[in-house]
Amino acid sequence: MNKYFIIFVKNLMMLLFPNCKINLGLAVTGKLTDGFHTIETVMYPVPLYDVLEMIISPKGKFSFQTSGLEIPGKPENNLVVKAYKLLTEDFDLKPVEIHLHKAIPMGAGLGGGSSNGAFAIKILNSIFNLNLNKKKMQQYAGRLGSDCPFFIENRPVLAKGKGDIFDKIEIDLPGYSFVIVKPDIHINTAQAYSMIKPAKNKISLKEIIVEPPDKWKGLLTNDFEHPVFENYPEIKAIKDKLYKLGATYTSMSGSGSAVYGIFREEPDLEDNFDGCFAWNGEII
Repeated sequence: MNKYFIIFVKNLMMLLFPNCKINLGLAVTGKLTDGFHTIETVMYPVPLYDVLEMIISPKGKFSFQTSGLEIPGKPENNLVVKAYKLLTEDFDLKPVEIHLHKAIPMGAGLGGGSSNGAFAIKILNSIFNLNLNKKKMQQYAGRLGSDCPFFIENRPVLAKGKGDIFDKIEIDLPGYSFVIVKPDIHINTAQAYSMIKPAKNKISLKEIIVEPPDKWKGLLTNDFEHPVFENYPEIKAIKDKLYKLGATYTSMSGSGSAVYGIFREEPDLEDNFDGCFAWNGEII
């Protein structure tokens, strides 16, 4: 069992805990003819969880309910609902009742929505005994979004292409304390990409990531930080404050607006990030 989620099955019901991810470095390396960009990044799972429950409906009627953080947009646009509809195109699935409790902030670069969609595929595969292997689930997940396939295997990877081509990478950060801070700012991903001029990495992420985190500062960079910090200096201020609190390394995740810090010892966050979502936890 993957250590980043828990499974409970009883009477055709399943409960999973979709986790988020952070980007350890992110380089925008090119732009494709279809308008999408190519990237290079290390995606690393972090134990900040949502809760996803699904049961085959005893009433024979599909339903989708949410709690926790308010989810913008129409329910039919949620990736959990899209995952169910996607699989019904190829399989005769009975109606299900779904409850999603959101704790991972949205518009943060943490991949919470992508994780929800991928975990929905894993639940459906189990409760309906679809016998989909990892590769097939990743293919379905890729149709939901470029970050989604990562959460099928849910292990650290070096991601290339549109973020959906994975190379296994050896990186483990047990014992480090992680902090994630997200201000009340939503970054438009398409706009963020429009502010970046793609370029090849001068130093390979593979070379940097094998070094300990205290060597990453100044080498492991996120291309989105410069334009985002120019437009939202309050996000840069969060990164600066995390370093002042003793972070070994800190960076924005994805296109933001969440910023994470890696600490050798758990910091005191009290009164430091008023008005922001702030979480800290330890990688086991």
